[in-house]
Amino acid sequence: MRGVVLVTGVMAAGKSTVAQALAERLPRAAHVRGDVFRRMIVSGRQEYVPGGGGEGEAQLRLRYRLSAATADAYADAGFTAVVQDVVLGEELAAYVRLVRTRPLYVVVLAPSPETVAAREAERAKSGYGAAWTVRELDRQLRTRTPRIGLWLDTSELSVGETVEAILTGRQRAEVV
Repeated sequence: MRGVVLVTGVMAAGKSTVAQALAERLPRAAHVRGDVFRRMIVSGRQEYVPGGGGEGEAQLRLRYRLSAATADAYADAGFTAVVQDVVLGEELAAYVRLVRTRPLYVVVLAPSPETVAAREAERAKSGYGAAWTVRELDRQLRTRTPRIGLWLDTSELSVGETVEAILTGRQRAEVV
């Protein structure tokens, strides 16, 4: 795989782990962590909340623009950029348009809500709370996100098996 690979899904779907493992399997790759751009805002940061609009939404879109531009820069330098972030709903199609590098691969990790809840319970950090529930974010994924790229139910897959599924399914993951 050359170019840019976007690994997306709900929080606790395994994006960070899978993106890192995929990048490690490729001969020349960079792991672009979308959330880093959110955390770079030292003061004035507004967290995105569903339906909140305003500054939180503007900062989310800024984060997407920055990660897409960073991915393009790595690809221009000959690296495969493996981007990992929560990009759901209409934002997925918008993100595809932001990335100018081709080939571009989109991989959507879609484990069951029960699997996500179990993974969330095991994590040191917590992404869910009053604004987001596992079920609500899963509903956003499954009903509002366009079926772009390769969708994988990773409920029963190990990290290695998920990476293999991405590599063998890369033709289905490629978007134009």
